[in-house]
Amino acid sequence: MDKKASNKDIGTLKYTDLLPLGKKDSDEVTRAFLQRVFDILWDFISKTNDRSSKILDFHQPSQLKEVLDLDIPDDPLNLDQLLVDCKDTLKYQVKTGHPHFFNQLSTGLDIVCMAGEWLTATANTNMFTYEIAPVFILMEQVTLKKMRDVIGWTDGDSILGPGGSISNLYACLCARHKMYPTYKTKGLMGLGQLVIYTSEHSHYSMKGAGMVMGFGTDHVIEVKCDARGRMIPEELEKCILADKAKGHKPFFVCATAGTTVFGAFDPIEACADICKKYGLWLHVDAAWGGGVLLSRKYRTRMNGVERANSLTWNPHKLMGSLLQCSTVHFREDGLLMSCNQLSADYLFQQDKHYDVNFDTGDKVIQCGRHNDIFKLWLMWRSKGDKGFEKHIDHLFEMTEYMVKKLKEKKDKFHLVLEEPECTNVSFWYIPKRLRSMPHSPQKEKLLGELTATLKGRMMNAGTLMIGYQPQGDIPNFFRSIISNAAVQESDIDFMLDELDRLGHDL
Repeated sequence: MDKKASNKDIGTLKYTDLLPLGKKDSDEVTRAFLQRVFDILWDFISKTNDRSSKILDFHQPSQLKEVLDLDIPDDPLNLDQLLVDCKDTLKYQVKTGHPHFFNQLSTGLDIVCMAGEWLTATANTNMFTYEIAPVFILMEQVTLKKMRDVIGWTDGDSILGPGGSISNLYACLCARHKMYPTYKTKGLMGLGQLVIYTSEHSHYSMKGAGMVMGFGTDHVIEVKCDARGRMIPEELEKCILADKAKGHKPFFVCATAGTTVFGAFDPIEACADICKKYGLWLHVDAAWGGGVLLSRKYRTRMNGVERANSLTWNPHKLMGSLLQCSTVHFREDGLLMSCNQLSADYLFQQDKHYDVNFDTGDKVIQCGRHNDIFKLWLMWRSKGDKGFEKHIDHLFEMTEYMVKKLKEKKDKFHLVLEEPECTNVSFWYIPKRLRSMPHSPQKEKLLGELTATLKGRMMNAGTLMIGYQPQGDIPNFFRSIISNAAVQESDIDFMLDELDRLGHDL
């Protein structure tokens, strides 16, 4: 940007002085405004990557309402106030790309991917027709085909949707359409009671699919898992046989590849055998764990994935893409269109002067779609397959390092799961007063109560964030997630030392 524009006084100007409304000097004013917005963004990016900075400046909701002016005014505010609003917003925002943020499945701040998101916002186009998003539509086709190749399918179809839950819903909808095609026009009448099967540790979106699709949450059967959180195939078969004996119609099995809490991978090969035996659709929810497919070393966790009928895979998780970036893939081509097409002639005219097969809007129930492809395409171009393999391998190496350190510090920490399959590490912190107490259900109960207290101290300090939750009969425990490529061994060491500093006196 030129010096004249960067030094221009714009504080008292308003939105009417910016493009496209501004008249005199509007180009210069707009550039000056955007440069100052960028400076605010850059300050946030810099602090996000500064390990000595805090992750957050925590305030309770009532306190935050007092320090922020959130009211919508009658009259326009000047540009200077809008810049203050931008700065204040990021001041109180959690830095999810910080190397000490282990709280969610989605972490990190890939700079190339972020640049892609900026371009996407600038282009500001919908993804329902080639007519208005020609380059992005072609990028989507190429990238999603690449993902299907990685899965192991030679054909098929895919789409980007608003999150893994909707991706799982699309899989259920297409499965029902494939097996009961009259449902689309005739509805539930005479269809009988459909049943879904999923792991008891699976994502709640499977229950949501049962609710939304009309066969009820009671008919989304949660199959028992082993001690490592993996669905037990023999239990799955028992459930199918029990429902068939009732006259119900089993039709869909969801195998999870990377459960939300333990990161467990259900045995896909065994599930595929059962689905083949009884004529059921096999879906793999790899929203979290799908990234392992990019690593020759770790993709064995998903052996048999090529036998699935559909698969959910969220690049915004293990692959480190910015939110949101969620894909769903189908082994059979044409199902998305056949299932969801409603042929609205005001959008999807068939006499356009280009090949209308490139129009994607009729494949989905949502019509309008945000452009989530460019950032992923650009990020993949920047890394290549080899770079993504290094990315995934690094995350697992950091996980293995953390498990090793926890075992070395067994007086202060207790692993809930000794050998995690993904980059989820589940553990309790043990304060000084409980270190001599033998491990028992009673001790676990006490540790569970202390976990929530320690999380509160953690957030008030602003130096570290790790999520916690119970799992079945297991009381609250910490679940550290390593999906940020910035994490190094020193960050793991900091995490464990900081937990001890904040919690030793509990």
